[in-house]
Amino acid sequence: MSIEVNLVNSFTVNGKGGNPAGVVLNSEQLSNAQKLNIAQAVGYSETAFVSSDDEADYEVSFFTTAGEVDFCGHATLAAFFTMYQNGILAAGCYVQRTKAGLLSVTIEPDGKVVMEQQLPKKIDSFTYQEISNVIGIERDILASTKLPIEVISTGLADVIIPVPKGCLDSIEPDDALIADFCEQNKLVGFHVFELCKLESKLTASCRNFAPLFGIPEESATGSASGALACYLSEHLALGSDYIFEQGRAMGSASIITASIQSEHSRVIDVKVGGFATSIGTLVISL
Repeated sequence: MSIEVNLVNSFTVNGKGGNPAGVVLNSEQLSNAQKLNIAQAVGYSETAFVSSDDEADYEVSFFTTAGEVDFCGHATLAAFFTMYQNGILAAGCYVQRTKAGLLSVTIEPDGKVVMEQQLPKKIDSFTYQEISNVIGIERDILASTKLPIEVISTGLADVIIPVPKGCLDSIEPDDALIADFCEQNKLVGFHVFELCKLESKLTASCRNFAPLFGIPEESATGSASGALACYLSEHLALGSDYIFEQGRAMGSASIITASIQSEHSRVIDVKVGGFATSIGTLVISL
């Protein structure tokens, strides 16, 4: 059996940069073991598998090279962009079934894909010293931000870690330490950010490390961007619309937009969006 995988860069900037994902359409007959084999053959951080669904428009499952995850933002973007580009979908609003729940996805007339995420769940918090021991930044430097280190999930549980301006690019992650910490605390990864200057169009620059799932560093993360937007809304009152840059340290700059709606200081809607670019196809024999 031959499987065609669409290869897509998600969260691109004028067709450049972004984070690659694989997309397999019509995947109803594939077992989880086959999906994992395909994801490993593709070798990207995530591959999305799109199937029909009785209630939602589509069921979408997500596999890293290490196993299945509940949700993936950049692979969602890649999947719906692929269906839009291939003429399967027109601009409009759709619903995908994921292990993180039933979530809406909107394809705008210019091809931008905007995805709904789960409402934020604050799961845990860590001291500056605990994170300093893992990420290799001195405790006092982390503490100088005066911002908390929290685990927030809008589909996946990531540690949101603020660092002072100028520290982000100097981080040299220890994959073994981060993976061990995440495994012990049932986390996906570390989402580290530094705020941009007020006059910048960007809200923050980010890096994401998830070695427990075979991803030493990821150049764009949709789920963590939604969590970060919720974090910034609570702790810095920066408004409801955000633009994040990620992947700069990897030479693959990506732009992710995020927006939230709040009511009585409670988040009632989280959306993350961006553009994608096709980079080809791959045929895999099972």
